[in-house]
Amino acid sequence: MIAPLSLDDGPRAVALWERVGLTRPWNDPQADFARAVTGPPSTVLGASVDGELVGTVMAGFDGHRGWVYDLAVDPSHQGNGIGEALLNAAETFLVEAGAPKVELMVRRTNHAVVGFYERAGYAEEDVVVLARWLSQEG
Repeated sequence: MIAPLSLDDGPRAVALWERVGLTRPWNDPQADFARAVTGPPSTVLGASVDGELVGTVMAGFDGHRGWVYDLAVDPSHQGNGIGEALLNAAETFLVEAGAPKVELMVRRTNHAVVGFYERAGYAEEDVVVLARWLSQEG
């Protein structure tokens, strides 16, 4: 079952992200989760099996395009269609929010997941992602 998560689900979602290696020391995953759950138009969707949170995806619309972040499936549940279902649910959320396009970023070192997104119809674009920290947290 896939459903929006609440602030109370943050520790379980962060624990999953840590198990699958999505967290980085320069990002506070609990703060990221809280911003997505409370800040429209964004959400964190969770997939549960027998009451256990086994997958998440974060989706948000910035007014120009939709973004997908932190799609994670517990390794013991991978290969069962949960990742695809989460991605579809995120895309549905973004369509309903008015996003005409969806984008996501994958770390260059995460080779295994690129094929997953390519099978879902995603393709690499000819862009360079630049970043600059606006706070001391980074």
